[in-house]
Amino acid sequence: MNSTLAKLALALLVAVNLAASAWADDFQIRDGDRVVFLGDSITEQRLYTTYIEAYTLTRFPNWKLTFRNVGWGGDTAWLRQRAHPDEKLLFAAEGARLQAMVDDSVGRGLARDVLPLRPTFVTVKFGMNDHSYQAFREDIFRAYTNSQEKIGKSLQAAGARVAYLTSQPIEDKRPDPDKDVRNQSLRRFSDGLKEVAARVNATFVDQFDPYMTLLLRERPSHPDGFVGRGDAVHPGPTGHTVMAWAVLKGLGAPALVSQAQIDGASGKVTSTTACHLENLKVDGGGVSFDRLDDALPMPIDVRAEPALKLAPVLQELNRYELQVTGLATGSYSLSIDGEVVGKASAEEIAKGWNIANACGSIQKQARQVLDLVFKKNNQYFERWRNVALYHFPDWANGAEVESKRTAELARNDKVIADFESQIETARKPKTHHFELKPTTP
Repeated sequence: MNSTLAKLALALLVAVNLAASAWADDFQIRDGDRVVFLGDSITEQRLYTTYIEAYTLTRFPNWKLTFRNVGWGGDTAWLRQRAHPDEKLLFAAEGARLQAMVDDSVGRGLARDVLPLRPTFVTVKFGMNDHSYQAFREDIFRAYTNSQEKIGKSLQAAGARVAYLTSQPIEDKRPDPDKDVRNQSLRRFSDGLKEVAARVNATFVDQFDPYMTLLLRERPSHPDGFVGRGDAVHPGPTGHTVMAWAVLKGLGAPALVSQAQIDGASGKVTSTTACHLENLKVDGGGVSFDRLDDALPMPIDVRAEPALKLAPVLQELNRYELQVTGLATGSYSLSIDGEVVGKASAEEIAKGWNIANACGSIQKQARQVLDLVFKKNNQYFERWRNVALYHFPDWANGAEVESKRTAELARNDKVIADFESQIETARKPKTHHFELKPTTP
């Protein structure tokens, strides 16, 4: 490469890096963050949280990030599963008495499960259990909003940024989920959470409305909702992918992975964004080239493919695009590393072809990251809940027991570190060979 080309290549690299930085400016998760997901059993499912984590790790493969999930089934904003306050007294309390109870319960729960992780960004998702699965009650709502505000202020005082997430709706098999008094209660809790977020200057993300909108639109053709293999309160992978889409959008996640534009008539690269093309050739009415991207597409859980027909996940979060103009009219097949990944017309390719969920070896690499993230998160759950918090009866406590606990914690930490090392390797993009060939004369 001569000096002029070298300078152009360097300028292009700088421009791409600046563009990527600009895209990330609106995203609430940042380079260097220690992210903690705090919530109830829906968070403990480790689905929407894992999808958000995998999106971030693949979209920003050079960022230094850690993620921990501390969801607990049955929990509420006053952290009842961690601090066990007397809820009858809590709901009856007002003013200073209520604040004292909230301060104690939330303070103890955060001190045990969240603050030791030294988070810099925390998503807080409560509401489903808080409303007690009944029509709206002002006394419970008062405890909920006071507790959410205490969580936000406590985390901010510890140096963490906070994003409040509403719950998604309950998906019972009924034609009018918006008329369910429980969902009407959840809607009011969500409105209250928005006001809390404004008071403490935190991010507010509404999952409830986007999910309910899709639920009502799709109810005639999906009478059972999006729960998949879940239940009315705990969706399966499809529902959690819809949730992750809503949350990532609310957090300002960028849509574009990368984009390459080629003039097939002249055999020239006309534009690239967040990728680099080499060895471009025009032959036999098609084109071939080598492509190195700055990031991987967001991996979509194979169990959640139906979500792509429910919400604009690919368009709004996962645009991995190839655009080739100047091709002769007809149909074309695309191969990546020798594997046919899809077919499209010359007209479709000229408009821009999003192959994020059909990109062969690239997609497989992204799903490898997702698989590793699932394994890491399951291991952390084992470490946290079944080792660190395992309660021995008084007669079994002693130095020997705690010595064994310490050793088991160290073993778990090593397994988690090994998974994270594998994730670091797996999320780095690689060069791939593309071939676009006509399938019709």
